Amino acid sequence: MTKILLRPLAAAAVLAVLSGCASVTPDGGFGQVAATTKARIGHEPRIVRTDDDKRDIANTVQSILRQPLGANDAVRIALLNNPGLQTTYWEVGIAQADLAQASRLPNPSLDFKRTRAGGDIEIERTFTVNLIGALTLPLASRLESRRYEQVRLLVGAAIERQAAETRRAWYEAVAAQQGVAYARQVNKAAEASAELSARMAQAGNASQLDLAREQAFQAEAAAAVVRAERQALGARERLTRLLGLWGENASYALPDRLPDLPAAPAELNDIERMAISQRLDIQAARAEAQATASALGLTKTTRFINVLDLGYVRNTGSDLPTSRGYEISLELPLFDWGGARVARAEAIYMQSVNRVAEAAVNARSEAREAYLGYRSSYDLARHYRDDVIPLRKKISGEVLLRYNGMLASTFELLADAREQAGAVNAYIDALKDFWVAHATLEASLGAQVGNHDMNKEHKQ
Repeated sequence: MTKILLRPLAAAAVLAVLSGCASVTPDGGFGQVAATTKARIGHEPRIVRTDDDKRDIANTVQSILRQPLGANDAVRIALLNNPGLQTTYWEVGIAQADLAQASRLPNPSLDFKRTRAGGDIEIERTFTVNLIGALTLPLASRLESRRYEQVRLLVGAAIERQAAETRRAWYEAVAAQQGVAYARQVNKAAEASAELSARMAQAGNASQLDLAREQAFQAEAAAAVVRAERQALGARERLTRLLGLWGENASYALPDRLPDLPAAPAELNDIERMAISQRLDIQAARAEAQATASALGLTKTTRFINVLDLGYVRNTGSDLPTSRGYEISLELPLFDWGGARVARAEAIYMQSVNRVAEAAVNARSEAREAYLGYRSSYDLARHYRDDVIPLRKKISGEVLLRYNGMLASTFELLADAREQAGAVNAYIDALKDFWVAHATLEASLGAQVGNHDMNKEHKQ
């Protein structure tokens, strides 16, 4: 059948062209997400599309793992290598494909009918176009465009959550490893003190009570090593999962100790406004509300006309003259006037509006909580660094002087060593809590808090 151009169809086609036609880009739209992520957190994710991409990422990961793994390097590996995050990256490509599909005219349909009644043959050919789909194409395209923007924001938010979680896991793993090293040192000292106490007891210079105390401390120190090793193993495995490593790559090395405490904490003003303006999950919630509002407008536009098909009909028969014309198929709103659909769309829109409000309230609260936690963690770590540890060192020096002057017993010296070990362990925990709070603050604000140079981590 020869294609017939009808005026309504031509108008719809012109309207569709004016609205713009989205296409699927080679990167699936992920390039914009990667560029935004690099600008916000300093690391660029990469989606794996081909075997060459996979090999390049594997080579990059192996190159990074040749030296002790720093926090920034851990984030970089996680954004490249984590399988779950790679799965999330493809959401952008799906959304872009949906946008491209929504920006295209619906395909017309061609019906062919051949019937025989006795000796007569009747042939009917119908060419039908969904006119409503063509007329509402610009609205549907704009709606899908907003949803595409929302998906990009959600994927960006997922990337930043992964980066923050990786940083926290790195701090915990390094602190746990540092705790194991110190626990082993304490255990060795406890073994030496227990042996010394046993010799003194044999010589009659120490009581059985003093000996039992030192032996009990040595037993507790040995148990502390086991607990520290178990904690370090769990922290390391959590980090390994976030990095997406396995096999030989899982044997990566970590720095011996945490980064030093910064000279001063970051002074942040108006953190609530910063969180509202910077966090991608807030922006995604707003985009969802806008898309729902557009959907409500589209529903109201088509509430009375659900199906409107415009077609060209040609009938021919053996004994009948050829007839030409057109037909319009229109659903009559006799029973369903579309009110239920509009009410449903309005309810969904109000849900999205309240989700935006909830996200904003939570973001403000999380920002305040994270900043207070960050400042209190800094104050506590600084207190241990500047007050507790120096005092413990001073006490140890005084006890040692008294011991050398035979004014203090061996057991007083050993007791002071135990107390000093407790203070050092507490400082390691406080320092870890500060860096974890630092990563949490960045996640709650959606922005970097630059009060330390992580490039020096490998030299610490």
